[in-house]
Amino acid sequence: MSPDHPAIRVSHLGKKYTIGGPQEKYLTFRDAIVNSVKAPFRRFSSHSPQPEVFWALKDVSFDVERGEVVGIIGRNGAGKSTLLKILSRITSPSEGTVDLYGRVGSLLEVGTGFHPELTGRENIFLSGSILGMKRREIDAKLDDIVKFSEIEKFLDTPVKRYSSGMYVRLAFAVAGHMDTEILLVDEVLAVGDAQFQKKCIGKMGDVAAKEGRTVLFVSHNLAAVKKLCPRSILLDKGAIVCDSNSENVIKQYLGHDIITTEKFNVMGRQVNPKKVMITNAWLEREGIPVASLIFGDEAFLIIQIDVLEETTFSVELILRQDNRLPVAFAPSGLAFDWEVHEKPGILTVRVKLPPAEYAVGKYSIDILLADPGVETFDNIESAISFNIENTAIGKRNWNFFQRRGQGYALWNVEFQIDNNQDGRITFDNLVK
Repeated sequence: MSPDHPAIRVSHLGKKYTIGGPQEKYLTFRDAIVNSVKAPFRRFSSHSPQPEVFWALKDVSFDVERGEVVGIIGRNGAGKSTLLKILSRITSPSEGTVDLYGRVGSLLEVGTGFHPELTGRENIFLSGSILGMKRREIDAKLDDIVKFSEIEKFLDTPVKRYSSGMYVRLAFAVAGHMDTEILLVDEVLAVGDAQFQKKCIGKMGDVAAKEGRTVLFVSHNLAAVKKLCPRSILLDKGAIVCDSNSENVIKQYLGHDIITTEKFNVMGRQVNPKKVMITNAWLEREGIPVASLIFGDEAFLIIQIDVLEETTFSVELILRQDNRLPVAFAPSGLAFDWEVHEKPGILTVRVKLPPAEYAVGKYSIDILLADPGVETFDNIESAISFNIENTAIGKRNWNFFQRRGQGYALWNVEFQIDNNQDGRITFDNLVK
C-alpha cells in the first residue's frame, strides 16, 4: 500500500432506489404467454403507476486518511447506513466510485456476517477466513476475542440462540481484533449495555491510536462521536452538509432546524393578554436553537415576555405528545414557589428542562402565565414543538416500549434493597 493513498476515497457517490411502479417478479411460462397477448393493448392503458426515483445518496465525495477516525452523523434517513453498506460491498452504488486501500471489517446490523447455525467459535474462524486470514493468525487472536466478548461460556453454542446483546459483543470483538485496515461501525453498538458501549469506544480509540487503523463511526451518541472522532461528516437527505472538526459539525447538526420567530405558534393563544404577553419561545441546546433532541439530551426552554403593566405572575408548562395527551406538568408557583414581579418591559425566562427521556416522536409545550390567584394572563397551546430523535436505551429501542403501551416517558427512579427490612423493597427506597 502506497502511503500516498488515503484509506478511503469516495468520489461523486450516488445510490438511487425506485419506489412504486411495476414490481419485478419471477415469470413463469404461462406469464410470458399472457404478457405477449396483452402487449398490443398496453399502449391504450394509462393506469400503470409511474415509478418514483429516490436518491439515498447523491454526489457524495470525501477522503479518509489512514489511521483517521471519522464520525458520520445525521438524522434518520440521511443516508448514513447506505453509505456504510456501499463501503462494505453489501450493495453497489448507482453512480460514482469507492476506492478502499486495505481489508475492511464492518459491524453494521445485528445478524450481519454470522451464520446462525454455526457456533460462536466457528463464526470467528469463518469471519477471519472471509478476510483472508490463515488459521494460525485467527488462533493467535482467539483468546483476545473471547475475553473481550465475555461469552466464553457460550462460545460453542450456535449463535441463533444468542441474545442480541451477546451477538453484538461477539460481532464487535471479531471486527475489532481481526487484521483489517478499515473498520466500519454503525449504530448497532446501541444494542449493548452502557458498560459494553464504553468498552467498545475505548477499543475503537485503541485501534486508531495504537494500531493505525481507519475507523468510520456512525452514531447518534454525539458525546461518543465528539470524544472519539476528531473529524465528522454531517449527512442530510443523502448529501454532505458539513465536513469539519467534530465540534463544529455537531453544533451545525444540533442547530440544523432553527426555531425562528415565524415558527412560534401565536395562533394557539387562548386569551387576550392585557398585563403580560408571551412574544417568543424556543428550545436551546448548548446555546443553539434546536427543533429536535436526542433521547437523554438536556436543553433550555427560552421564553420572551412583554410585561405591559406592573404585575406578579408565575409560569406553567405542559408537555404534550403529538396526540395532545399530557406527558408532564411544571407549574412554577405551585411546585417550585417561583414567581416574578416585574415592571413594564421585556423579560427573558430561561427554564432548564430535565433530560429528554421520552419515546421517539413529536412533542409540544403549552405555556401559560397566571397570577398567584386564578386569573390567566396569557395561555398559548403548542407554543413550540420539537422531535425526539430515534435512539436506544439499554438493550431496547424506546419504540419497543411505546408500542407495548408502556408509556411515553422513562421514569428515572433508583432501585435499592433495604437490608434492615429483610430484603423487602419499600416505596421510600424506590423513589429518590
